[in-house]
Amino acid sequence: MKSLRSSLFAVLLATTGGAFAQDGIIYPLSAIAEPNAIKLGTGGVNNQPASESWFKQWGEPMVRNVTTATLTPYLPAPGKGNGAAVLVAPGGGFRWLSINNEGWKVAQALADKGIAAFVLKYRLHPTPDTIDGFKQSMDRMFTAASSNTDGNPRAIVPDLNNQLADAEAAYALIVSRAKEWGVDTKRLGMMGFSAGAGLTMHSTLNSKTMKLAFIAPIYGGMGPVDVPKDAPPMFTAIAADDFLFKGQFGVVKSWFDAGKPVEFHLYQNGGHGFGLGYPGNTANGWFPVFHHWLDVNGFLKAKP
Repeated sequence: MKSLRSSLFAVLLATTGGAFAQDGIIYPLSAIAEPNAIKLGTGGVNNQPASESWFKQWGEPMVRNVTTATLTPYLPAPGKGNGAAVLVAPGGGFRWLSINNEGWKVAQALADKGIAAFVLKYRLHPTPDTIDGFKQSMDRMFTAASSNTDGNPRAIVPDLNNQLADAEAAYALIVSRAKEWGVDTKRLGMMGFSAGAGLTMHSTLNSKTMKLAFIAPIYGGMGPVDVPKDAPPMFTAIAADDFLFKGQFGVVKSWFDAGKPVEFHLYQNGGHGFGLGYPGNTANGWFPVFHHWLDVNGFLKAKP
């Protein structure tokens, strides 16, 4: 568990720095309608001082102070589904969700490939109501993380009980409506970005109810973990210029040493938070590679 905590600490550090280290201005944003979102009924957030609110940074809509977890299906066009499915967890340091760049866009790209995708809007650690208070709280967290020299993130990493419960409820909902949504539950996996990658790994290592067919933590923590005996195949990718990477290959080696299938892509550039990818960096090509990996491993076709 110590190795997992260290990985999550790295995720928090990265998502915080990635959002505020540059000159991206945060603009308030009216709430975006989510007509297809399904409430998961997992409860609220204790000691939450503010209601859910939205903002925009780097041209992307983001949401914070999420107190009601939801699941939004992105289904392939009729007759185009292949039965594979992915639960998608956006990142944001467990304080906000980059819900478009690492959620909706990714889910739509998967659906376009015939893969049913489901965006998990999980509950978040509370942040102050105002934008200025939000910035100050994140600055304090980043300062605390930067000054932590013993590698112990217990005072910084939020308790993930809520997030795990949300992931488990989302998984259970997909399984319960698998026939309706055209999902082969034996080919249901989970993908996450940054903190969402941390949640994907946390679910893999700790859930007693989720039986994931595969996982894809994208630019998540790279520290070593204790691999379960029934661990699924893993696809993971990160950029060398992502300050979360730091030359670590621990999670990859953990999977390899456990004799579990693993594919790892280290891209020359792309920074942190590249989502599906942006022109001008090598990480822009990861999604077609992931789709090829799913195909080669037999996840895009039903097994006899």
